[in-house]
Amino acid sequence: MENTSRKKVVSCRLVPHQDSGRVRWCVGHQQKWQKWLKRLALVPIILLPIVVVLILITKYNIGGNPEPGSHSQNLSLVNNISLSSDVKTRYKRCAIPEKRFLHLFKHCYKLYRKLHPDRELFLETEINRAPKLDYLDENPPYFRSNFLAYFRENQDKHRKLKNCFNKFWISYKKSTVFQQRKRYKRNNTKQDILNESPMELSNAVRNVWTNSYNLQEVREEQSKLMRKYMNFSVNPCDNFYEYACGNWKKYFEIPPDKTVFDTFEMVRERLYLVLKELLDSNVEIETADVDKSSYHNAKDFIEENYVIYDDSDAIIKAKRFYKSCMNKEKIDKRGEKPLKKLLEGLGGWPLASPEWNKDDFDLMWVLSRLRLLNNDILISQWIGPDIKDSNKHIIHIDQTTLGLPNRDYFLDPSNSRFTKAYKSFILSVAYLLGAQTSVALQDVNDLVEFETKLASILSPWEERRNLTDIYQRFTIETLMVRYPDFAWSNYFTTILGKEIDLKSTVACYCARYIRQLLNLLSKTNPRVIQNYLLWRFIRHRINHLDHRFKETEQKFFQALLGREQQPPRWQFCVSQTNMHLGMAVGALFVKHYFDETSKVDTIAITEEIMHSFTSTLREKHWLDDETKNFAEMKIKNMNRKIGFPNFLLNQTSLNLFYNDVKIEEQFFFENVLSVLRHASRQDRQKVGLAVDKSLWSTAPAVINAYYSRNKNQIMFPAGILQPPFYHKFFPKSLNFGGIGVVIGHEITHAFDDKGRLFDHEGNLQLWWTNDAIEKFFQKSQCIIDQYGQYVLPGMQAPLDGVITQGENIADNGGLKQSFKAYQLWALNNTHADETLPGLTMTGAQLFFLNFAQVWCGKQRIESARNQLKTSVHAPGMFRVIGALSNSAEFADVFSCPSGSPMNPEKKCDLW
Repeated sequence: MENTSRKKVVSCRLVPHQDSGRVRWCVGHQQKWQKWLKRLALVPIILLPIVVVLILITKYNIGGNPEPGSHSQNLSLVNNISLSSDVKTRYKRCAIPEKRFLHLFKHCYKLYRKLHPDRELFLETEINRAPKLDYLDENPPYFRSNFLAYFRENQDKHRKLKNCFNKFWISYKKSTVFQQRKRYKRNNTKQDILNESPMELSNAVRNVWTNSYNLQEVREEQSKLMRKYMNFSVNPCDNFYEYACGNWKKYFEIPPDKTVFDTFEMVRERLYLVLKELLDSNVEIETADVDKSSYHNAKDFIEENYVIYDDSDAIIKAKRFYKSCMNKEKIDKRGEKPLKKLLEGLGGWPLASPEWNKDDFDLMWVLSRLRLLNNDILISQWIGPDIKDSNKHIIHIDQTTLGLPNRDYFLDPSNSRFTKAYKSFILSVAYLLGAQTSVALQDVNDLVEFETKLASILSPWEERRNLTDIYQRFTIETLMVRYPDFAWSNYFTTILGKEIDLKSTVACYCARYIRQLLNLLSKTNPRVIQNYLLWRFIRHRINHLDHRFKETEQKFFQALLGREQQPPRWQFCVSQTNMHLGMAVGALFVKHYFDETSKVDTIAITEEIMHSFTSTLREKHWLDDETKNFAEMKIKNMNRKIGFPNFLLNQTSLNLFYNDVKIEEQFFFENVLSVLRHASRQDRQKVGLAVDKSLWSTAPAVINAYYSRNKNQIMFPAGILQPPFYHKFFPKSLNFGGIGVVIGHEITHAFDDKGRLFDHEGNLQLWWTNDAIEKFFQKSQCIIDQYGQYVLPGMQAPLDGVITQGENIADNGGLKQSFKAYQLWALNNTHADETLPGLTMTGAQLFFLNFAQVWCGKQRIESARNQLKTSVHAPGMFRVIGALSNSAEFADVFSCPSGSPMNPEKKCDLW
């Protein structure tokens, strides 16, 4: 037998194999050529990653200077995370070793990059875009700061990433919950109380409300953000809005759940993230030895043996309300049943109730029951100060609102597509509530036809601008005589819950409308009236039902405003909780986040601007001395409310405020009804009482500001005292250009086309001389004409200068008075550092830049069209261009030549 160990001659050619007879290549020892072949196969495998790396280097500029918002810049955040003092501090309290912490973090980051490798990220702006995924609120801050924006459009694709986050956070959470804490004694270094508990917000969002950043860091970040929005290629004297906000559109798209996305919306989202954390939090938080007399000291130190309770009855109710709203499973399971049960108690909805009998219809009974649920349909009614005697509460009645934004949507044939969408909306809801196809379509047509007739008898806004012309006072007895077809006495007795004195006064703003309404009702089938009344009620209640109703509503909103999808559920629930239980939510917010410094600073800025306005009045030569004196008295007597009402800090008072509200976690629909009844009870309890002008009319955790003509009162809630409006480390130029202009705006409302009609005590009274009134009209007409020439890009109709005049007057006056106050402050503080790193601009220039960037934003065309028809506010672009082009100070600061677009020769100057 042949020895198989003997070497065979290798023959690398095509020949028959001697054993099998098959044609083979390289007959003989094949191990050597196979080995070389395998080695050759490794070459492309080795080269492939090298090529990929080179491509990445070219594409992402790795190794070079990263572009702002580029992936390389964001990756550096991960690589440099160990440098963060905040994270290092957390390591000291953590059971997880630092290497494990970073390993898990980087692992999840890489997973994120695989899922979406080409998303452009930017720390501050991406946070503000805040996609609202529930599970993200269980992640550490450094994840969320870079990951939030990505998820808005990809919520269904990330279970794997979610599991990674959860795995990391479970380990992180276990190691940080008070188990290994040391006792911290009071010293000069103050810690936020919530920094000791698992963090659920991104660092940047939380740092807005805490003192985690120092002055230099705050200014660097603000400078970076402001430069990012600016378009330096535009001459500021040509179009300052484009100069300040021109790059905004590069970094932001309008989220599909919104019709507009601007600075206000960004700030609101940031606030909602904070409120969500508070509403999600446990009932109590172990804390330090805290001085209870000062709410903001609750954040100072942590010590295990002291407990600050977040479980006052009112706060528990707010958290339960939020949880009931978030309980989608229970809401979907209950479906339409809660609403159908309620409709039966209101006499039934004929559209969905085949057994409905018109003989049982009682208009007064239905209207009064709806009013007890805080709904105004056909007649708007409320209890408030008499506008001619602001110290006395009386009943007020006015014309109704409509199911579409205003009367023109029903009366203008060009809006027929909206009425068609409206009909489809009503019909879809009716089918969900059990309507029969055979009768539903005719019922809906009749309903909308009735509402169209109702729209035709409403007075247009042009006829209602001057309250003096429409205000009338009647006794209930007089109403009964003038309008005998309505049971006024029974109506008021029902809604007030007690017998009403027929001599009681009623303020009426719609005498003609009531006569025409009663005439219309007398000619309308009761079935149509009942269908309409309950539809208007249903319209607002479907928000609190299952997903089918929300999806139907979304289709309508897409047709009306262009909104592409519903807001995230948690965001809707935060909004609902803050709207219905705002004082309880506000108590949570100010206890944990509101800094006393911001209140003190805002009060000081307010005083300076009021002083500036007073000095400006003296310089107005077109005003006679008599009118000037009354105007100065009005400013001097102006009541100021900043931050929040003090009763929020008193648990007993806060509980008493909501003691008639019942909230259960399983019954969201009924919880809303309980709050509505509470609001109605609060309203009717005012009858016969003197007006308490110290009371707040808005919740603290909102992004807005107000002026009350009837109380001569300005109000700046805690929620708005955040960037870009205010930060204690900002240069004063930014604070005056932000919250300062807002303050000046609200003060100026006291002297706009409506505010000027009220005196220093909030009473409707003529205190202007005829000469002053005539000159006011001349100067305000200049503003009307100016803004009436502005046309939005892509729109044909110009802005309505008449309907927006009040806000435009306030914008112009607020800008001027705040800048004047800033100049005076700067003269008295010449050594203050009014610069931002990276921006070679003076303090005065930064003032105007921040004012403009407050209005950066984008808007859907449908929303813009609706705004032009219904809003008293001009679009943000024109609020900037209009006010600045009237400012001689702006032209001087930016050296704009006379006659340039931002420095026209003709300027409007009122206040």
